[in-house]
Amino acid sequence: MPTLSDLGQLPKRLVLGRAVRSDRLGESLLPKRYALPIFASDPLSSVAYATQEILIVLTLAGTAFLYLAPWLAAGVVLLLITVVLSYRQVVHAYPSGGGDYEVAMKNHGQFAGLVVASALLTDYVLTVAVSVSAGTDNIISAFPGLNQHRVLIAVVLVSLLAAANLRGVRESGKAFAAPTYLFITGIGVLIVTGLIRWFFTDGGLVAETAQYTVTPEPAYEQLGGLALLFFALRAFASGCTALTGVEAIANGVPAFRPPKSRNAAATLVLMGGIAATMFAGVTALALLSDVKYVEHPCDLQGFADCETEPQRTVIAQLAAATFGGDTSVGFFYIQAATALVLVLAANTAFNGFPLLGSVLAQDSFMPRQLHTRGDKLVFSNGILLLAGFAILLIVAFDADVTRLIQLYIIGVFTSFSIGQWGMVRHWNREMRATQDPVERRRMRRSQIINTLGGTLTTVVLVIIVITKFTHGAWLVIVAMPILFGLMRAINKHYSHVSAQLVPDSDARTLPSKVHAVVLVSKVHKPTLRALAFARATRPDELTALTVNVDDAETRALQAAWERFDIPVPLTVLESPYREITRPVIDFVKSIRRNSPRELVVVFVPQYVVGHWWENLLHNQSALRLRARLQFQPGVMITTVPWQLESSIGLDGGERGGPAPGDLRRGLADDTIDGTPYG
Repeated sequence: MPTLSDLGQLPKRLVLGRAVRSDRLGESLLPKRYALPIFASDPLSSVAYATQEILIVLTLAGTAFLYLAPWLAAGVVLLLITVVLSYRQVVHAYPSGGGDYEVAMKNHGQFAGLVVASALLTDYVLTVAVSVSAGTDNIISAFPGLNQHRVLIAVVLVSLLAAANLRGVRESGKAFAAPTYLFITGIGVLIVTGLIRWFFTDGGLVAETAQYTVTPEPAYEQLGGLALLFFALRAFASGCTALTGVEAIANGVPAFRPPKSRNAAATLVLMGGIAATMFAGVTALALLSDVKYVEHPCDLQGFADCETEPQRTVIAQLAAATFGGDTSVGFFYIQAATALVLVLAANTAFNGFPLLGSVLAQDSFMPRQLHTRGDKLVFSNGILLLAGFAILLIVAFDADVTRLIQLYIIGVFTSFSIGQWGMVRHWNREMRATQDPVERRRMRRSQIINTLGGTLTTVVLVIIVITKFTHGAWLVIVAMPILFGLMRAINKHYSHVSAQLVPDSDARTLPSKVHAVVLVSKVHKPTLRALAFARATRPDELTALTVNVDDAETRALQAAWERFDIPVPLTVLESPYREITRPVIDFVKSIRRNSPRELVVVFVPQYVVGHWWENLLHNQSALRLRARLQFQPGVMITTVPWQLESSIGLDGGERGGPAPGDLRRGLADDTIDGTPYG
């Protein structure tokens, strides 16, 4: 029959399933077919909003500059290919899973390493918020009536993702593989079908917004020279959201099956090829079908319900145009697959954030709890921390992708840039250590790739900071130094604690004697048990101590003490202000003051209760005393539990030994390890 303890674990078991033994960690390693959807769902799914973000910026000036879109998309694809090739070098050189953090720490030092860590941690949180919000947008595009529940839907989706990841990497991989592959297949069919319709049908490919015109923003009506360049760079920066999540594979190498580096590198190439093809195809279809997508829906002249109805996403418009309207099977398939993969794209962060947090915790830059694996061999604390911060952002920004996207990609391009220049240093050091011409040529080739990657990502980072700063990116630029300072403070604390705990000669010196103090409130079973335990330790001196807060009660206690003929004198402390804690603390201090090498052991009787509300009725004085005594040097606190009937059996095991009171009633052997109890 299940006990109350088992029932208390039931919700946890329903979410997580059975706990997994530590020696089964190897069984959770991923083959490439699961690693792709787990680590690459973010960059793969970005095709659902990267093109859209380019169009949002370009349509600020109406339709006059939409001709720039193909060139900007080509720049994004070129950058994506360069970054993928660069990270192949990282995967082979640093397979331990530290990614850009490890590269920066080993090649630039602690300062750069922590800058990368703060950038990545910030970006992982934003990845969850943006991906889930974008997925919610696509759900609303299929069912506009859900628009008023946008935030609630996004919060529920983040919670479900966290629960799935808490069940374990392999189990979440199986759950996430199908939607990712369905999305890839759906987008592939969408692109091919759309191009066929454009080239071979009379009606061509026409989006539902093709008939609308766009009202340009007042400041963007006429652009030229540097203003036009800045405008184009801002649109390019928005399109670079297609690169988010590329680094997750480099951070997740330990989760791959052997040979880890080769499998991770192959997954990187596969991810890069698929993402580039899908992004280019979606952008081409959007331009061919004349999709319009604006920041403010009422800027679309002809959109009658702009105040109440949400815009359909670019993907939704393409699906409707390609498959014959918003009631076709193809439309709902694309919307369902896109919404699922966008939500699951957050899984990239749910794998990257806990792994990076674990590495940082191991290096003493984050709380040690982030390095602890949970029941399913995953870093549960990191998963919960990420989910909490992502939900906070979603609520604060109303799950609005346009507002959240302004905070995006600064962190990831910061880590890209520092990591790539760190790899350049790495290859310089490696080439100095070898004279083999074949190896040197290979290293030189890798260094050239990383130099190109570092140059391009640095230029893009500058563009992003300049173009997005006033649009909300300043929040991330402020948050990163705060996180940096927090990690430095945590490391300083751990270092200070470690220095204090180094063994010295004083730590091995035995105390001159042991003075046991048993706290007494009444002559009852818990007091007698505490006194028996104290006597069993055979201290040099034993004091039974009570505090006089009520004269009548104290006299009754003394009378009972004599009546039971307890072989330890009762010491009474006066307390004119009816306080218990301070007189006991002063008494203990006086012992230590008179004999600094003397060890004081304070025995505190405590009830063990079975219901939370019973704790409110018992043990309050004991809790306060223990809280104060733990700050006293040379003092040990020993809690002596007494199980009340409501707590019997709550540990889920058999009753081991006599029940409460059996010893006093003569129903069991009245010794404790051979020592008389009373």
